[in-house]
Amino acid sequence: MIARSLGVMTARRIDDFDIVAFDADDTLWKCEDGFRSAEARFEKLVAPFTPVGIDVLDALHATEKTDIPSQGYGVKAFTLSMVRAAITMTDGAVTTDVVRQLVDLGAAMLVEQVHLLPDVPQVLERVGSEVRLVLITKGDLVHQTRKVTTSGIEHHFSDIEIVLEKDPPIYARLLDRFGVDPDRFCMVGNSVRSDILPVMALGAHAVHIPYHLTWELERVDDHTEDVVALDRLADLPGWLGLD
Repeated sequence: MIARSLGVMTARRIDDFDIVAFDADDTLWKCEDGFRSAEARFEKLVAPFTPVGIDVLDALHATEKTDIPSQGYGVKAFTLSMVRAAITMTDGAVTTDVVRQLVDLGAAMLVEQVHLLPDVPQVLERVGSEVRLVLITKGDLVHQTRKVTTSGIEHHFSDIEIVLEKDPPIYARLLDRFGVDPDRFCMVGNSVRSDILPVMALGAHAVHIPYHLTWELERVDDHTEDVVALDRLADLPGWLGLD
């Protein structure tokens, strides 16, 4: 359940927080767009070798889900899953040229330019002038570090954490490391599964800013928590009482 909260502010909500944390992928910069494009290319390359009756993308998503415990998240894990899924669903009929193209596709994704979402620098500047900011993102350490350092916004954050998963135990360890009580912490992100629910489970605060695309494995079909949701990142300073 999503509770949208804007309206006229009567108090500075930001005074309730010692830290405001941000997710990165699809919160501060585009990410899922590239994966969707890669999936479309995967389907085009692999479908001709696949038996009738197999949904190519469903099979890929199932492989990704199986691979997460051993491979984690990110482009490298996605590339390995594409190759394994292509070989498995075609019973080895896929050609070495197709496998090469899948590997090249993943390699190209690793060096793509970072594309910030609208209003990101301005929002970080405004919120960061009032409270400590941290960045919490999950995925491959090398690739996520490259995106952070080439984004031009690294300087806004006192801490940058790249984690293997986003669940209550991970967030609890981070809050302990930051030296902040849960009720003085607010997480901002696009994923209800990874950025919102595990934070709220600790008694901390969270703000959901949806992105127009959501990875299949990040979807949450139903939950009972009242989640604060804003239409866009530019609304965050107003929600915090900074306008």
